[in-house]
Amino acid sequence: MKTAHDLVAAAKTRVQEIAIADAEQAIRDADLLLDVREADEYAAGHLSGAVHISRGMLEFKFSGNPALQPRDLKIVLYCKTSGRAALSAVALHEMGYLNVQSLAGGFDAWAAAGKPVVKPQPPSFE
Repeated sequence: MKTAHDLVAAAKTRVQEIAIADAEQAIRDADLLLDVREADEYAAGHLSGAVHISRGMLEFKFSGNPALQPRDLKIVLYCKTSGRAALSAVALHEMGYLNVQSLAGGFDAWAAAGKPVVKPQPPSFE
């Protein structure tokens, strides 16, 4: 029986991962920067300009949104460490999307490299 780790390892052999050093240019060139983590993870901090669609809703959101229909969209996606992003990239490839890349190491690697992160603003009591 395959484990989640097995599925992620297999997915990573089928997707193009972007090194953190090349990520900023890839993101600038992309039509869509996609965060596939859960809503609470996204709310705690995300990459600037990222759109949130959790991994569990990915195929449904892409199927139901006309703006996401063009199969030649340039998509960069990420999750916490890159597992869910790899699985998401494979799913999008299987749906016919041609230009899908995954951020190697995910959000954690991005933040560890000192790259900018959008964080929630604390409530103001003024």
